[in-house]
Amino acid sequence: MIDESNLTPAEQAANKAIQSVFQSIRECKNFRLEAGAGAGKTYTLVEALRFVLRERGLKFLKLQQQIACITYTNVASEEITSRTDGHPAVHSSTIHAFCWLLIKAFQPYLRSNLSTIEGWPERLEEVGGIGQRRIEYDLGHRRAKPEDSAVYLGHNDVLELTVSLMEQPKFRTLMAARFPILFIDEYQDTNAAFAQSLVRHFIEPKQGPLIGLFGDSWQKIYGDGCGLVSHGNLTAIGKEANFRSTTAIVDVLNKMRPDLPQRVRNPGLIGSAVVYHSNAWNGTRRTGSHWDGDLPPDQGHKYLEMVRHRLANEGWDFSPGTTKILMLTHNILATEQNYSNLAGVFQYNDSFIKKEDPHIAFFADTLEPLCVAYLAQRYGQMFSILGTSSATILTLDNKREWTDDMNRLIELRDSKTIGDIIDYLKIARYPGLSDAVRDREAALSKASAEAVAESRSLSELGKLRAIPYKEVVFLAQFLSEHTLFSTKHGVKGAEFENVLVVLGRGWNQYNWKQFLEMHGNLIPANRVAAYERNRNLFYVACSRPKNRLALLFTQLLSPAALATLSDWFGAGAIFALTESSK
Repeated sequence: MIDESNLTPAEQAANKAIQSVFQSIRECKNFRLEAGAGAGKTYTLVEALRFVLRERGLKFLKLQQQIACITYTNVASEEITSRTDGHPAVHSSTIHAFCWLLIKAFQPYLRSNLSTIEGWPERLEEVGGIGQRRIEYDLGHRRAKPEDSAVYLGHNDVLELTVSLMEQPKFRTLMAARFPILFIDEYQDTNAAFAQSLVRHFIEPKQGPLIGLFGDSWQKIYGDGCGLVSHGNLTAIGKEANFRSTTAIVDVLNKMRPDLPQRVRNPGLIGSAVVYHSNAWNGTRRTGSHWDGDLPPDQGHKYLEMVRHRLANEGWDFSPGTTKILMLTHNILATEQNYSNLAGVFQYNDSFIKKEDPHIAFFADTLEPLCVAYLAQRYGQMFSILGTSSATILTLDNKREWTDDMNRLIELRDSKTIGDIIDYLKIARYPGLSDAVRDREAALSKASAEAVAESRSLSELGKLRAIPYKEVVFLAQFLSEHTLFSTKHGVKGAEFENVLVVLGRGWNQYNWKQFLEMHGNLIPANRVAAYERNRNLFYVACSRPKNRLALLFTQLLSPAALATLSDWFGAGAIFALTESSK
């Protein structure tokens, strides 16, 4: 037993949770570890893996069995492998890689069921049917060509086929025999259909592998995740520790979430947690369903600068490595990041922030990383971005062609429009365009003026071509987290010394005033999903800092919303700003 007399409050809480996990494993009981932000969830997961290896590692190796550990990203998977010293009894991978490992041997089933997945009947018809082609999966992009002996699955296809196969008792038996223990990291972000299948086939009947879920339902901020998984056969274990944040911040989190109170590592480190709002501004605010109640962009910028100046005077260091500004708004972000013209092209922010537009996806995921790697002379990384099969330099002439084409591209991206860049890539030998971009460009060139006007996609593309490409560079830097600013898409899992959260409008799924008004009241069934979506992102944002937290609301707040903030932060930590505030 551990002598807890010398442990900090957070360490005592963590040790209690870890012992409960060990007990569940010993008793072969399925469990869910609910670990709030900063609790050290990954540490507990690794300790659970090490515990199993000590208790059953040799047995698993003799029986050719493994503990499966599903992670959310490849980086997380590599971390698990490293922290368990690459033990052969541990299989760590993403959910897509794990599912493919389970199903790839069932080729007849995959061939006969692929046509049941949306979009595949048409693709298969175009290539003359499935026949005896192998089903493969590599990069997660759907691919089927008449001349190929295989068809390639997309990420979602792998999950859908796995869920389908789990309806077969033989498949479940083979899965349990190979992986008698299944741990899932960041369980709340697990594909909902996959999670439901685990509950239905393994947890509910108490059959199959021992399942351990590690995560936090309040940190589910992605759309297709399952969120909270709860069942009578799933032991709930709360890890009531916070190793990240100071007392002032943890106090706010505990008031926000009293059912999972956290204990700090060092009660003597107080830190700070404050709220600024713009209610005192007397001008005309924005209107419209996504913008109602927000400051105009120029005023939003002034208020942000006002708060930054004030916090800097209080000792905040606004260098990117120390402080992060989380923009839970799209009112002033594009202006701050120098891509406002590009943002103005799109009707929906997700087109460029989530890279739903094929051109933006190509620029942000391929072209800009390629240019950055080339400028840094990281040529191996450059070719890995494209895929080695299409980018191998075989001769000196190849090298010269690559160099000439890339140098010209670098020159153009500093001064030309997006359309100029696209037109150049159409005729350049390297690096080329994605199929999706070529298809859209062809559709635009063939469409009449009337057809373009009637198509939102083509209309946006026409406008996009006129935007300076330099704005793409700024957008790509922002999306890759290489700036002081961030959005919800880059916030999860990160931590910073100080965090300033700017909350306004512009995201169609987020309304902070309404969320704060709903808290503590009976929420109608049709509003629960919206409430939880807002609550989770608010909680994630507030739990990022180690030392100091500040919120700035550019959205007009009601008395009820302010009352909620006063309850969480304390009335003395709420400040009304005016244009003359210092």
